[in-house]
Amino acid sequence: MSWLPDDDEDETELDESDFRARPNPKANRPRTKRRPAHADAQIARVLGVDRGRYAVLVGEDTPEEHTVVATRARELRKQPIVTGDRVRVVGDTSGAEGTLARMVGIEPRTTLLRRSADDTDQVERVIVANADQMLVVVAAADPEPRARLVDRYLIAALDAGVRPLLVVTKTDLADPAEFLAHFEGLDLEVFTSALDEMPVERIGAALIGHSTVFVGHSGVGKSTLVNQLVPSAMRATGHVNEVTGRGRHTSSSTVSLRYRGEGGSGWVIDTPGVRSFGLGHVDPANVLRAFTELAEAAEDCPRGCTHLPDAPDCAIIEAVAEGRLGPSAPARLDSLQRLLATFAQR
Repeated sequence: MSWLPDDDEDETELDESDFRARPNPKANRPRTKRRPAHADAQIARVLGVDRGRYAVLVGEDTPEEHTVVATRARELRKQPIVTGDRVRVVGDTSGAEGTLARMVGIEPRTTLLRRSADDTDQVERVIVANADQMLVVVAAADPEPRARLVDRYLIAALDAGVRPLLVVTKTDLADPAEFLAHFEGLDLEVFTSALDEMPVERIGAALIGHSTVFVGHSGVGKSTLVNQLVPSAMRATGHVNEVTGRGRHTSSSTVSLRYRGEGGSGWVIDTPGVRSFGLGHVDPANVLRAFTELAEAAEDCPRGCTHLPDAPDCAIIEAVAEGRLGPSAPARLDSLQRLLATFAQR
């Protein structure tokens, strides 16, 4: 018997009413890429992170400000959230013990300070967001100051649009004059200790109204200075190894601390001590900006000038050779050329 209908038999006509949807045993709604707007989210400042949990400040600069523990939403898992970020938080923002809020968005950043593992590493490590000042802490001795490391800090700061400041500690052990001569010509405010006592009031005045990230080699006294400025910080302090001359890492995480002075308040962002500061993420065109007086001379250089020792008609090299840029210019030119040579080899 044929399964085809006879010619004289009417075929059944189908319409939409004949469709039968298979029931969903889990009663789930179809997944969507649309996310809730979170119109009720509050803006909070990230103070620090510990094992995937973030301390955030809700209600900043209001009588109701308080700290909340938060985690990141799934949609933010691939985005770095760092100290200094301003984020949108939802959920339980009471700050009560055992509660956990959720970060659902990151506000636009004004600055982003970064470093790489070395000068050839294109992968950047984000240090802090939204800082507008960098306080570089060095010791006059024990450990010996490293001018080229400070150069790198300055380049990273200027590349990020952050104003650099310099503090020299332990001046009772050595005269920092020769070291500071390396930075003549830079628009750089310098604070020096007197008999190993820091000008805390002067430094504090420079912090008011700003978000300042503290950086420095291990063992230079950075954490000690932070504790003097913010007595409640209780940051761990260490010592310098007598054999290696290196400082021991004491601060293990980056944290934001509120500084309160007579004229107002600001933020101190303490970072772990580092012995190297890679600039693989920096645009080489921005390197020259850290050397103010050399950058001015470079305006007379031919187009495409590399400023390296073999660069023809380089106005910087000519100005330094003629002694027009001061006694520290040869050392600063050497530092600049070393950095530019590193970038040229990438």
